Amino acid sequence: MAEQINSQAPAQEKPVQEKQTNCLGCGKPLKKLKLYYRNGKYYCTKKCWRKVNKPKKQEAPVEDDKNKN
Repeated sequence: MAEQINSQAPAQEKPVQEKQTNCLGCGKPLKKLKLYYRNGKYYCTKKCWRKVNKPKKQEAPVEDDKNKN
C-alpha cells in the first residue's frame, strides 16, 4: 500500500521550468547585474529586447535593369 502512494506522488508534481540563461536577442549569457526583464523573458539590454520584438520587414523582390529591355 505504501508503494502505491509513493508511485503516484511524482505524477502529480508540476513540471519544472528551466531557468533562462542566455539573452533571446543575441545569445550572450545573462548576468545578475545586467538583466532587462520584459513580458516574462530576460534580455541583456533594451537594444536586444527591441531587436527581438521589432516587426520583421518583408523584403521586396529586386528587379534587374537588364530584364526591363
